[in-house]
Amino acid sequence: MSRTPGGSGLAVVVDAPGQHRLVPQEPVPPGPGEALVRVYASGVCGSDREVYRGTRPEGFVRYPLTPGHEWSGTVAEVGAGVPGELVGRKVVGEGFRGCQVCERCHTGDTTLCTAGYDETGFTRPGAMAPTLTLPARLLHVLPDDADLTAAALLEPAACVAAATLAAAPRPGERVGVVGAGTLGLIAVQLLAASSPAELYVVEPRRERADLAREFGATAVVGAAEGAEGRCDLVLEAAGAPGSARAAVGLARRGGRVVLTGIPGAGATGLDPAALVTGRLTLHTVFGAPPAAWAHAVRAFEAGLLDLAALVTHELPLSAFPQAVELVGSGDPKAGKVLLRP
Repeated sequence: MSRTPGGSGLAVVVDAPGQHRLVPQEPVPPGPGEALVRVYASGVCGSDREVYRGTRPEGFVRYPLTPGHEWSGTVAEVGAGVPGELVGRKVVGEGFRGCQVCERCHTGDTTLCTAGYDETGFTRPGAMAPTLTLPARLLHVLPDDADLTAAALLEPAACVAAATLAAAPRPGERVGVVGAGTLGLIAVQLLAASSPAELYVVEPRRERADLAREFGATAVVGAAEGAEGRCDLVLEAAGAPGSARAAVGLARRGGRVVLTGIPGAGATGLDPAALVTGRLTLHTVFGAPPAAWAHAVRAFEAGLLDLAALVTHELPLSAFPQAVELVGSGDPKAGKVLLRP
């Protein structure tokens, strides 16, 4: 077993909706096949807000829980069977704990593991803590000069990568993105790399619209009306009640639509007749399988993703409730919020 010094500190624990504590954490020694990571930063997203407010869908959270599924860090210690060369390396890690033996896991669809849902930060202790112990097979090693602040956004980038892989953009296509939050702005960057003829973004907030243009959008509008049937490919990244319908409306007949957002109550449904008569291809994304993670990490290493520009707040773990409120505040100046142990 190889190691460098770890360290104790305080971790966030959500005991039940609306109830959290800061508790001392002692690092969990890695067992066979595991690694202990010293957490550098943990991102806060809408699903963490769901955990804290008790609105996450049933079966997709287990209390009490240390949240934190978006993170970056450095390997501090490895267990038996894990190469010692990992110690000291900068890493990010997949969240889904697939069983590795079911049919879905064997085909690479680890987010659909038939053994049941199991994910870091939701059913297993997450990264809102000084350290995180997890299977080493889930780690993706980064270059030594990688920016760990930016790398903390590689989990949402992997989810967007899953969407773009499903969409299979081709050079010269007209593509659209609905929503320019964290997911949408990452989508703009990945889609811009595919050399579209037009990259059309629906986003009403000026600050985010400006970033979308910087990242390659050729047109940004506040609403989808007036642009129906424009795009060969549309990626929905807002998760708002009407965003799926807006995405479908943007697609031309025979076009492709990928839905990534999970809307709350009050979402408007899609018209099956419109989908059929429009001969639309509809994909959905839930989490990121290994291939999407590899795609996102390669794009990050190649300099195709400017993730640091999306970070607007870095707060201590003690500010967990404030961070959750920032994420759901609607403040146009609040982008990605990171917690630092």
